[in-house]
Order: sequence, then structure tokens, then C-alpha cells
Amino acid sequence: MPDLRLPQLPDRTSAKLTINVSPELRQALDDYAQIYHATYGQAEAVADLVPAMLAQFLASDRGFARARTTLKASTNGR
Repeated sequence: MPDLRLPQLPDRTSAKLTINVSPELRQALDDYAQIYHATYGQAEAVADLVPAMLAQFLASDRGFARARTTLKASTNGR
């Protein structure tokens, strides 16, 4: 097997996730989409913003990152 610098690419298949949110959260998400449009001049659907918002939240949660590292170490990455 050749020794490549680039590792095998991870699975990039998207997964659909359906959730129910409270009316208050739905309104906040709609408001966020409006403010996003006013800020960047580009309209984006809430469904397109939520994955980026969740990714940003998880990336900034240091407690989650530490616990996830521990979890992966205890399950050998499974």
C-alpha cells in the first residue's frame, strides 16, 4: 500500500434529522434568518442555517470536546 500524506477522506454523506421545536424557538430561528439576511444581504432558509449553528455550538463547547475525547478513548473511536 502506498504511503500517502492525505488520509482517507471521511464519509461526507449527509444524514437527515427531523426535530420538533417549541413555537418560541421556531420564532427565534425565523428572526435569526431575517437578521442574517439583513446582515449579509443573502436570504437563507432556517433549515440551511441550523446545521451551521449546531456545528458552531458544538465546536465552541469545550466541555463537550473533553467529554467526547474521553468517550472516544473509552470506546476505541466507535
